[in-house]
Amino acid sequence: MTSDTTSDASEIEKIRVLITSARVVLWDFDGPICRLFATHKAELIAADLVAWLERQGLHGLLTPAERDTLDPQVVLRAVGRRRPGSDLVTGLEERLTQEELRAAASALPTAWADPLIRTWTAVGARLAVTTNNSPRVVRSYLESRGLTACFAPHLYGRTEHLDHLKPDPHCLLRALGALGTAPDAALMIGDTPSDLAAARDAGVPFLGYARNAAKERPLRAAGAEHVVRSLEPLLRLLRGGPGVG
Repeated sequence: MTSDTTSDASEIEKIRVLITSARVVLWDFDGPICRLFATHKAELIAADLVAWLERQGLHGLLTPAERDTLDPQVVLRAVGRRRPGSDLVTGLEERLTQEELRAAASALPTAWADPLIRTWTAVGARLAVTTNNSPRVVRSYLESRGLTACFAPHLYGRTEHLDHLKPDPHCLLRALGALGTAPDAALMIGDTPSDLAAARDAGVPFLGYARNAAKERPLRAAGAEHVVRSLEPLLRLLRGGPGVG
């Protein structure tokens, strides 16, 4: 047996222990469960939010870099920092939610996510979504896939308190509190360094999901110890290993 084979076997065993010992699984939404902006592109939504602000005469509220961002969350956070608790933030957040709802209608399911979610539920784990997207969007998508019962009512997402967005652990702590679960009995599956940071701050073990090398690099750079490129191995481990009780 080569050292690489030994290393691979050791990593598989570590992941098996990680997933089979989790009583609660906290899922990020966009990435591990689906590609929310697979066809309804995030960069177009960001541009729409910037244009909306300009129509309100608030062009100067954003820096040049923020006006050029490809991420609508960057626009929302920027306005939230400068006008916290304002009607402007409420209006912008609702506008983003409506765009996310449109995106959810054409979101691309992450390969193996649906059967993994159902299997994890079947073997006794309790699932929650902890996301920076609107919980209304999560609910809409899960309903379209017949997955609502696997999670409901534990959908914790963006609120009017934008300072609670990840990397703040607020949504993870809400989920743990509602489920009555200690952090070390849970597992978070996320695909960004902000997911990892939130899990660390909440004391929750973390498993990174990266669909390609470009997604994996920032997770590794942030210190993620365990990262998978596909959810299929998790499904095989759950089906072949002991139940989660």
